[in-house]
Amino acid sequence: MADENDNQASIEDDWAAAIAEQTQSEAATAAPQPAAAAPVFQDFAAGSKTSTHNDIEFILDIPVQLTVELGRTKIAIKNLLQLAQGSVVELDGLAGEPMDVLVNGCLIAQGEVVVVNDKFGIRLTDIISPSERIRKLNK
Repeated sequence: MADENDNQASIEDDWAAAIAEQTQSEAATAAPQPAAAAPVFQDFAAGSKTSTHNDIEFILDIPVQLTVELGRTKIAIKNLLQLAQGSVVELDGLAGEPMDVLVNGCLIAQGEVVVVNDKFGIRLTDIISPSERIRKLNK
């Protein structure tokens, strides 16, 4: 019972501290503030040049999800529940047809499946141009 009372007192102390902080914050914003000086902007034409190389370096380590899509199909739940080991599910893609390569769900290329050292891979055969990728994003 003592632990319960200590816990309740701790919660009430936290609430009291939060309310006091909010009151101080409101009082600080309610006080009239001196007029701010006009912001000073640098002239980019005469000033220093920004380096695009440094800008791209900033994003090079961001991980993205790469997916190779072999095909799709729709299946009824009753057929899904009947699947067992060794079952074959027919996809809409044809054998020898280029596979879609997606990055974060956006199509960036097409390619063909290859086997390298007993692992599947994909050889890119067609890469979507950056302008085409941007056009597809805007849809």
